[in-house]
Amino acid sequence: MSEEIERLRQWVAESDNIVFFGGAGVSTESGIPDFRSVDGLYNQQWAYPPETILSHSFFERDPEEFYRFYHAKLVVHGAKPNAAHLRLAALEREGKLKAILTQNIDGLHQAAGSKNVLELHGSTARCYCARCRRPYPADYINDCEGVPKCEACGGVVRPDVVLYEESLDEDVLQRSVMYISRADMLIIGGTSLAVYPAAGLINYYQGHKLALVNRGQTPRDGAADLIVRGNIGEVFSQI
Repeated sequence: MSEEIERLRQWVAESDNIVFFGGAGVSTESGIPDFRSVDGLYNQQWAYPPETILSHSFFERDPEEFYRFYHAKLVVHGAKPNAAHLRLAALEREGKLKAILTQNIDGLHQAAGSKNVLELHGSTARCYCARCRRPYPADYINDCEGVPKCEACGGVVRPDVVLYEESLDEDVLQRSVMYISRADMLIIGGTSLAVYPAAGLINYYQGHKLALVNRGQTPRDGAADLIVRGNIGEVFSQI
C-alpha cells in the first residue's frame, strides 16, 4: 500500500462526516466510457460534437439524431457497480459517509446500495414527456427505435438528465452545498473538475481533509490536502 493510500485510509477511519464528489472516472471500471479522457466520447468521431448533440436546443431541433447518439453511446446494458461504488455504499452503512454527489447519470451508486445520492446531472434511470411531464420507465426510451413519443399527448419523451444549456436542479445544488460545507472530509474522485457549476461546489468545503483520487491532474490539485493517483476502484478496494 502506498503512503498516499495509507493516509487516505487513516483519514477515512478517523472521520465520521465524509462526503464523496465523483465524476465519470468512477464508472469507467464498470465499462462505461467517460467523456473527456483520451478514449472518451468527446474524442470519438460523430456527426456533431457530443456537447452539441447533448444540448437542449439540439434535442428540440433534431430529436432523431439526439436519440441515435443516445442509443449508441449513453445506453450501456449490463454495467455493474465496481469496487469504488461498493466501498462507498459500505461507508454509508457504517455511518461514515453522509452523501454522494455524482455527476454521473448511470445509477450505479444506487445499484451498489447507496441511499443518499445527489444526482447533479440527473439519471438515465428515469424519463418523462418533454411536453406534459408524464413519467415513463427508462426502458421506454432505452429499448425503443427512433424517437419515443408520449402515449398521452404525443410529445417527445426524454431522459431525466440535465442537457447542455439547462440549469441544474436548485434543490440538489442547495443540498450539495449543505453537505459539503458540513463535511469533516471531502473525497473527490474520477472527475476532471472541468464542468461547472458542479465543480464549483468544492469551494464550500471548510475542512482540512480534501482528498483527490484521480488518474490525471485537475485544475484544483493545488487545493487538495492529499492527492492519490490511480484507478479509483483499485484505490477504494484498499481503504
